[in-house]
Formats: sequence, structure tokens, C-alpha cells
Amino acid sequence: MECKGVCVLILGLMLINCSLQQNPPKKKPARKDNNAAIEELQKQIDEIVQDLTLLKEEQALQRVCLKGTKIKGKCVLANPEKKSYHAASEDCNALGGVLATPMSAEENAMLTDYLRLIVGKDEQVWLGFNDMVTEDTWADQTGTSIQFKNWDSRARQPDGGTSQNCAVLSGPASGKWLDENCRDEKASVCQFNIV
Repeated sequence: MECKGVCVLILGLMLINCSLQQNPPKKKPARKDNNAAIEELQKQIDEIVQDLTLLKEEQALQRVCLKGTKIKGKCVLANPEKKSYHAASEDCNALGGVLATPMSAEENAMLTDYLRLIVGKDEQVWLGFNDMVTEDTWADQTGTSIQFKNWDSRARQPDGGTSQNCAVLSGPASGKWLDENCRDEKASVCQFNIV
């Protein structure tokens, strides 16, 4: 009886083997193909997110340019509210910009004209450079030394030593720069690079 059971088992296994040879099981799609498809979809999603982010930045920049003005490849926006240098800088950063740093005499003149209209001709406005790190080495907010300078030479600027480390554009001095105490409260102007 045991032999009969073993024979039936062997016969069953042989039938299954023949059936498998005639109808091989369907192969599952290769994982490699799935991984490639997933990677392609992820790439497309990343590109869409990047495009959406760029569109949001452009829209925000357009709003800034509509409120402010365009000067030499930048949008600038004056803030007449008087604040310390650091508070004004943080406000610009929160908007996605930095305190303005004129790079040429022409840019400085255009900025001066704009500020006279918005802030007033008798005001001083924080600019985006200082000598806090090294006295008499004026650098922008990224730490890069400034090349263009427009100090008020008649007033022997910069003259403040270690007590005056932040730069302002002065309306009364026809757009010349002065160094002032960073804790003083002044109007400010933010700049945003146009993409």
C-alpha cells in the first residue's frame, strides 16, 4: 500500500512537470523595467516641481517690480519704515531679496532718483554693505568686497571707525554714501535679481 501511495505521488509530480513544460508560468515584469519607469516618473515630477517653483518666484518678483522699479537687471523696492540695519536686512531676506548694493555710478544715480520719489529727498536709506567683519573693508551681505564706491569725500566718509559699520545712501548728499551706526533707524531698499 505504501508503494501504491509513492507511485501515485511520483505520477502526480511527473504530470505537473509535463504541464509546466507545456505551459510555462507567466514571467513577472522585470524589476529593472519597473525601476526605470519609476525613475522616469520621479524625474518628471521633479521637473514639474522645479517649474512651479520658478513660476512662483517670477510671480513674486513681478509683484515686487510692480510696486518698486527695475534698475539694471534688478527690481528694487523701497521701504520708508525706519528700522535698524539688521531688522531692515531681515525684512529684505524674508521677501527673497537683500538690501540694495549699487554696482555702478549709473545704478547709484537711478537708485537715488527712485528713493527721492518714494522715501523723500532728505532721507538716508540703508544699503547692503558694511565693514563689521574687518574695519575699512566694506563687503556686501555675502562677504564679497565691494568694487564700486560712492563715499561722500567732502564729508570724509567713511569716518565712523568701529562705531559706524553700516552704509547708507544719503538724499541730502545727492546719493553719496555715509557710514552710520547700524542700530540707527533708517528707511531701506531691497533688491531682487531678475531671473
